[in-house]
Amino acid sequence: MSQYLSYDNSLLLNLLSHSDEQAFMTIYHRYWQKIFTIAHNRLQDSQEAEDIVHDVFFSLWKNRHTQQIIQLENYLAVTTKYMVLARVKTKVRERQYRESTETALVVEMPVENSLHYKRILMLVKKEVEKLPEKCRIIFQYSRNEGMSVKQIAKVMHISPKTVENQLNKALRQLRTAVRTFLPLLLVILLGF
Repeated sequence: MSQYLSYDNSLLLNLLSHSDEQAFMTIYHRYWQKIFTIAHNRLQDSQEAEDIVHDVFFSLWKNRHTQQIIQLENYLAVTTKYMVLARVKTKVRERQYRESTETALVVEMPVENSLHYKRILMLVKKEVEKLPEKCRIIFQYSRNEGMSVKQIAKVMHISPKTVENQLNKALRQLRTAVRTFLPLLLVILLGF
């Protein structure tokens, strides 16, 4: 691989178009940090920035036979920006969908049911606050911020299995608490 380090981008691209894995790895090592920085500056999330880096290089490898790349660095930067933009748009759509669904639930309910709904939400929030600190934080990362088990494990420096166990513990406690106001929930859902 050491000889590849001296190759310019046009030679590396030519080798890449012939499925040369060493050329691909040289390009990866040469540019991954720049791509990561571009993605991280826009997303402010290391895990998502790493995902973008992998997506960009996956795309480069997948399209190695068909792409006509003149300026490799520009191509990688533009591809990164488009992938970041697509990721941001997806997150915005997901957030808007969640918000519209929550709003629709409240809007469609009569005023009395809306008050019951708010009361149930308040009771659930109180139950979440009663969870042990680590369990509560993991639950909030998962449910409020939409983080995956893998992301939570990385942020909290714990194993994914620990995250899963803590989430299961939180859900068990919340299920037990919800049973106490299940009749109220049925009244709301059935419209009595």
